[in-house]
Amino acid sequence: MLLSLLSKKEKLKFFDLAIHIASIGGEPGAQEHRMLKIFAAEMFDVSDSLIAEYDFNKSSNLEDTIDFFNESNITVRKISYLNLFKISLISPVYTNKAHFLLERIRETFSISESQKRVLVNIVYTERDLRDKALRIVGFENNK
Repeated sequence: MLLSLLSKKEKLKFFDLAIHIASIGGEPGAQEHRMLKIFAAEMFDVSDSLIAEYDFNKSSNLEDTIDFFNESNITVRKISYLNLFKISLISPVYTNKAHFLLERIRETFSISESQKRVLVNIVYTERDLRDKALRIVGFENNK
């Protein structure tokens, strides 16, 4: 969501953080890979060579990746946090490790508790709206 507003470098750094979040409980599963592909489709043009070159491996230095965003404006940090929280909910189990990493990122990004609540509510509202749409069109009956 809103990832197309990031610069190329910010997109790559965000994507690295997303891979770290997706793999926090081990190797990312099918749902996490699907969400990473959705993020990539939103961020990169199909003809963009960056995505063609990207190998979906996380960097070895998470701290450097997080610290990169210290130079970014608050809008970039909020968009990144919003989407990181979104991918953390994909896993069937929300672990303490994911929670603590997201909290560390939130604090580093200078996102207040009240801003966090608003961003988290956006993620839940989007998920609820999608679920409602699937029920209305009768998707669960066509499985």
